[in-house]
Amino acid sequence: MRLPPLVDPLDQLTDVERARTARHASLAGLGEIGQRRLAAARIAVVGAGGLGSPVILALAAAGVGTLTVIDDDVIEISNLQRQVIHRRQDAGTSKAESAARAASALSDTIVVPVLTRIDGTNAEQVLTGADLVIDGSDTFDTREAVAAACEHLGVPLVWGTVQEFGAQVTVFWSAPPAGIGAVVLADLYPTGSVGDVPTCSAVGVLGSLCLQVGSLMATEAIKLVTGIGDPLLGRVLVIDALRARQTEVPLRAASGAASGAASAAPLASAPALRERPSLTAVGPSALSDTRVIDVREADEVARGMIPGAIHIPLAELLADPSAITGPVVIVCQTAVRSRRAAEALRDAGVDASILAGGMEAWTATRGRAPS
Repeated sequence: MRLPPLVDPLDQLTDVERARTARHASLAGLGEIGQRRLAAARIAVVGAGGLGSPVILALAAAGVGTLTVIDDDVIEISNLQRQVIHRRQDAGTSKAESAARAASALSDTIVVPVLTRIDGTNAEQVLTGADLVIDGSDTFDTREAVAAACEHLGVPLVWGTVQEFGAQVTVFWSAPPAGIGAVVLADLYPTGSVGDVPTCSAVGVLGSLCLQVGSLMATEAIKLVTGIGDPLLGRVLVIDALRARQTEVPLRAASGAASGAASAAPLASAPALRERPSLTAVGPSALSDTRVIDVREADEVARGMIPGAIHIPLAELLADPSAITGPVVIVCQTAVRSRRAAEALRDAGVDASILAGGMEAWTATRGRAPS
């Protein structure tokens, strides 16, 4: 599904940019005119974190004309495992301004930092004027606000998400060229279907995977701007980093008209995106006569455990779940990691349930720190 170029080209590049981007000029299909389209493009990037970092670097290096970087957060040392645009000396400073400094050093790209948190009240105003938007934000509320604004503005939205060792990348567009079916965020995640999304601090994220996904998102933007290749509109790329596996899933519009192939299967049929199977969640009163396994990390259990619990870090348990005998109750801090562990145990034939609410709930029932 080839789309027409999103942006008209500049009349000419500067001598410096022409020399700097010479390898793009040699690419069949992109060439010098494609590079001039990139130089004319105005792209808004929401988030200068794990996904925004590689996106911003790649697009500045590619010679995009203007990048608007939107992020109200400040840099923490724990960000640097995946947010590679920032440096240790940047800790405590604005992510948007740090990203602008780094990207501006790569090319003639104009980088505009916007120190604002996007929500439903300001998203459309902040994103107006962009030819294309890339969403690398870290909360689903922000993602919904960005998607709604892009739908109203009619601009394409390059969308990606990473959690633990998995990722998804796709393109949404409410007003694509004639003959191309529109696909929007609600077609992938209907309103209210997501629930509470665990944070990176709760379940972790593989830093190198952020680079991979950010690079894919930048490539999608380049394809849309220049009109080359086959963008991920009507398709979701699902990545399983642990198995080095990428799976493509067709995505239908909610109206029933397929934006991909007419014979495409519903998204819910894809194993990587299927709904989590139900698990038994027990309360603290059920722990007295059942073996308890705590899957948190060593620094977490050092602050306190449920009396009698056995410490087996999640990675160790997942490496060989069949080594565990049931029945067991799995506990972590908030019941996110414990769910993953219990699912792996159940797949291995072990009778496993989870402690509802995790250590936070267990501690709250006692009104004191765990001992």
